[in-house]
Amino acid sequence: MNPVAAAFILVGSSLLLLASVGLLRFSTPYARFHAAGKASPVAVIIVSIGAMIELGASGGARLAVASAAMILTLPVAVHLLFRSTHRTDTSVRLRIDELSPAEDAADRT
Repeated sequence: MNPVAAAFILVGSSLLLLASVGLLRFSTPYARFHAAGKASPVAVIIVSIGAMIELGASGGARLAVASAAMILTLPVAVHLLFRSTHRTDTSVRLRIDELSPAEDAADRT
């Protein structure tokens, strides 16, 4: 294995490990989503770069398409999880809640 590719894959995997520790250690669902939502797309990019170096041009092109799909869908999925948690979980109270007035107005229409 190419040492540069191995370094990229190792760094990306380490970032994913850090995100998983955040999922286990943080107390609120919002903090957990934040840990997963920020680290996952970056880790996917880094691991994909390492895999592209190792696979070459044809495999790298396929991997680029798959990585682009992940990068586009991961933040949207985390946003939807945030929103559904905000609507259903009443145990967590936020000090500043900018979404509640907009949701109340949308419910009235």
